[in-house]
Amino acid sequence: MARLNLVAANKEARAPRVRATARPVPVIVPPSNDDHKDHFINRNGLVYAGSHVIIDLWDAKGLDDRDRIETALIDAVQAAGATLLHIHLHHFQPSGVSGVAVLAESHISIHTWPEAGYAALDVFMCGDADPDACIPVLREAFKAKRVEVDEILRGRDV
Repeated sequence: MARLNLVAANKEARAPRVRATARPVPVIVPPSNDDHKDHFINRNGLVYAGSHVIIDLWDAKGLDDRDRIETALIDAVQAAGATLLHIHLHHFQPSGVSGVAVLAESHISIHTWPEAGYAALDVFMCGDADPDACIPVLREAFKAKRVEVDEILRGRDV
């Protein structure tokens, strides 16, 4: 029975839907410079594909506000010097938002639990983009009282 419900949910999810509040999603694509943006990083004697920053926001506000989240992601992308290709956000009922900002340099993803004041973000960037620049932008956007950050150097050839 559970499998039938899942199949039905998947079919429904694939069906085209018209959003009553449809609006254009901002896309910021500066002139192409693929050779400059899409390369391994060579920093402090280490060569790696990209920096993956894991950000936990605690006691945060506005985590159920889709527009606030979209603006925060755009501001974070700009602060990092990255190239925004597309944003997709999904607002859950009764609350919570999950989504991703797809970047030429990789992505920023967000998952929120407004009832707990918690948001989990992944910021993965390669090239010259600076994922650490996203941290103060996100802290301020969501008025987080506590921020925990971990970093993984992806594609590191040890």
